[in-house]
Amino acid sequence: MAETFVPIYHLDDLGSGRVRKSPSDGRPRLGARRAPEGPQPLLREIAPGAAYPVEALGPLRDAVEAVQGMTLAPVAIPAQSALAVASLAVQGFADVETLGGPRPLSLYAMTVARSGERKSACDAPLLAALREYEREQSKAQREAYQSWQNAHALWKGERDRILGEARKGKGAKRLHAEADLDALGPEPPAPPSADRTVSEPTFEGLTKLFATGQPSLGLFSDEGGQFLGGHAMNSDNRQKTLAAFNDLWQGNPIRRTRSGDGHATLYGRRLAVHLMVQPTVARAFMADPLAVDTGFLPRFLICEPPSAIGFRLHAHARRDDKALAGFAGRLRDILETPMPMDTETRELQPRTLQLTPEARTLLVAFSDAIEGAQAPGADLAHITGTASKAAEQAARIAGVLTLWRDVHAVKVEARDMADAIALAQFYLSEASRLASAANVSTEIDRAEALRRWLLEGWRETEVMTRDVVQYGPNPLRETPKARAAIGILEKHGWLSPLEAGTVVRGAARAEAWRIVKGGADVV
Repeated sequence: MAETFVPIYHLDDLGSGRVRKSPSDGRPRLGARRAPEGPQPLLREIAPGAAYPVEALGPLRDAVEAVQGMTLAPVAIPAQSALAVASLAVQGFADVETLGGPRPLSLYAMTVARSGERKSACDAPLLAALREYEREQSKAQREAYQSWQNAHALWKGERDRILGEARKGKGAKRLHAEADLDALGPEPPAPPSADRTVSEPTFEGLTKLFATGQPSLGLFSDEGGQFLGGHAMNSDNRQKTLAAFNDLWQGNPIRRTRSGDGHATLYGRRLAVHLMVQPTVARAFMADPLAVDTGFLPRFLICEPPSAIGFRLHAHARRDDKALAGFAGRLRDILETPMPMDTETRELQPRTLQLTPEARTLLVAFSDAIEGAQAPGADLAHITGTASKAAEQAARIAGVLTLWRDVHAVKVEARDMADAIALAQFYLSEASRLASAANVSTEIDRAEALRRWLLEGWRETEVMTRDVVQYGPNPLRETPKARAAIGILEKHGWLSPLEAGTVVRGAARAEAWRIVKGGADVV
């Protein structure tokens, strides 16, 4: 499969309407191969991605570079964590103007990295202030809960007394009881849960937490495979969960109808997401048509940075406690700022961040450039779902950077929009690269299944396409898939094409291959 790279559009050309692509970086294409000497291993080839534009992180940059310097992990990992934490912190205060109307500041991020890349070590220092705040609020909530239990017991006792007297009497006594109940008032609400984050929720559990807890939550997991492979994403719940998360990203109300609980609608809830997942889990998820077609995957800011394992020498480590303390202090200040909400329903009432004319001009030019790149045969035609959301993602990121700097800001300035566009372009490039990799991985998996079947389950020395379709592995029982797998095995030297007219099993064949035994095993 040919590799696709997303063109990088330069900001100095966006405003003028002239869009130029960055020069070729000379990276090898998947199709560029030397002729193999004997059968070669089937490799899931993934071209390296672009460098993370850390300079575009604005007020988050110092903390991200501090974590990277301390852990020596790829800088994209702490960058993803910082953006997700900032999104959680500010999403309750404002929505942002986009070209399609106001949208939440909620960001969904997915970081793909294998075990040992220090994902948790990058996440922990950026979440430290949030964890400490949660602990403190949890203690205060327990104390408030004890007081509530007393108040609730008194309320229930008085209500029971009024109802008891009403049952004994008639007429005027019943009317008097109704007046007493009205005077007693509604049941005292329990103090809300202090939790601001969850790691492996079902949709029902998340809905309950939104109903009884904070209206702004974060789904953060450094073992994101547990969520993607958990109960919420099993075959029975998968479509429902994907649709629910799509609604939350859009800022739509949460609607739940259950036989025991009746119907409930929750307005004004926000969710930020950061899932750290292993490459194998990510490949399977990115190749899942349901995740793509429902629009769930295209809502994520995805990246898979190159591994730093083997180069993380302690001699090169550096600390910047001042930058980390600054990030923690800023996060604490925002968490302690009351979110605008209805006191009774806890529905968030965010204002709308407007775009300055200069910021809007940049966003319009970026959107138009990306739109053109989605035309049939163009650079982004294979990920139109993701590309069509790129401008909105840029506006969301710009809003997060704006409020992180000043939670009371009312407009997005051009500098934050320019940075956000640079980040959105990076994530779009990664989405393109990884989508191609997911497709390649699926095709390689099928080719590997065919290779093993030919060597272990097929008794003949030659094979034809119809043999694979009729007798081969189940995933290859369609001619296009069989031909694709045969082509990969031919390319890697496991099948050798025979001349047209070669007699195979008593008849001249227009197309057939000789199976090559031996060679290197699959990696």
